[in-house]
Amino acid sequence: MKNEAFSEEIARAELYGLLARLWLAPPDADLLGQFRVAVTQAPEAGGFLEAPWQALVSRMREATPESATAEFAALFQGVGKPEVFPYASFFLAGFVNEKPLAALRTDLAALGLTRDTAQLETEDHISYVFEVMRYLIAGEDAGISNLEQQRRFFRVHVQQWIGPLCQAVEDQPAADLWKAIAAMTLAFVQVETQAFDLLEA
Repeated sequence: MKNEAFSEEIARAELYGLLARLWLAPPDADLLGQFRVAVTQAPEAGGFLEAPWQALVSRMREATPESATAEFAALFQGVGKPEVFPYASFFLAGFVNEKPLAALRTDLAALGLTRDTAQLETEDHISYVFEVMRYLIAGEDAGISNLEQQRRFFRVHVQQWIGPLCQAVEDQPAADLWKAIAAMTLAFVQVETQAFDLLEA
């Protein structure tokens, strides 16, 4: 049972890491190639994530680096302002760089985490908060990487705004691959929400 629980935690961490990568930048040829060759099984056969995972695998196999880059630019870059802002502050406060970002930075500092200055995105970008969740699951410092820290960070900095973000992507006519990414993200966050609910019951 201990090995099974450990494997489940590693799978959670890896899925957070994959989704963080997909929200940060368009998949390159290497990542697309991995989906074409090796990534075939759903996280759990017959489970809640099986259908969105299979849809994501299908879209990744159909995509090219060029199509992914064009779609990413249309959704998240744009001329003037992006169609979709993948930042917590935007969905929680209506603007980027608002109080939710300041609160997040305070909590990150308490965890001993800082932003990589080479990254252009602020800490409330979805890819950043997903990387933090990955670290809280798989990190080696048990004082930081533990279930209680995961639960608290998820409740405050993930759960409240991922649904609206995924819906915003779903509403975009230009979205194809990222519709599948958003659907997988939403399903995974729903599973995580239910798991933390059970812990608190």
